[in-house]
Amino acid sequence: MFRKMRRIGQEIPKEECEEILTNEPRGVLALLGDDDYPYAIPMSHVYVDGKIYFHGAQEGHKNDAVKRHQKVSYCVMDKGVKAEDSWWYTFKSVIAFGRIKTLTDRDEKIEKLTHLGDKFFPTHEETVDEINRLLDRTEVFEITIEHMSGKIVKEK
Repeated sequence: MFRKMRRIGQEIPKEECEEILTNEPRGVLALLGDDDYPYAIPMSHVYVDGKIYFHGAQEGHKNDAVKRHQKVSYCVMDKGVKAEDSWWYTFKSVIAFGRIKTLTDRDEKIEKLTHLGDKFFPTHEETVDEINRLLDRTEVFEITIEHMSGKIVKEK
């Protein structure tokens, strides 16, 4: 169902893909938006137990798109390395295809928000404070990955 990578020599192993998803803070979520236009938005994520999680508001374009169509893709790039005395970078990217859903179980939302907060906030206490303050106004989205590939790119 999913295409094989055309430039197979640039493919990186699944373990490297998972490292990028774990270590990099942001990516771009692509959904099917209004009138079937692609809708791609930058998101902060956490990768836990083979799934990707985000948080967001309880209404808006993203929520409407998730409700209408569950198939999505998510792309993440590492920071890359600039070649010495040159203009070009070598970087790695990952694209995950899967199905997105909104979590409804309160305990599961808290668990995933804790993972998200602990990735971004300086202290666990700040994570707990934010969850307590905003939980009832926050959605948590989960992508179950059906296919993932990664590659190394030399811009030159």
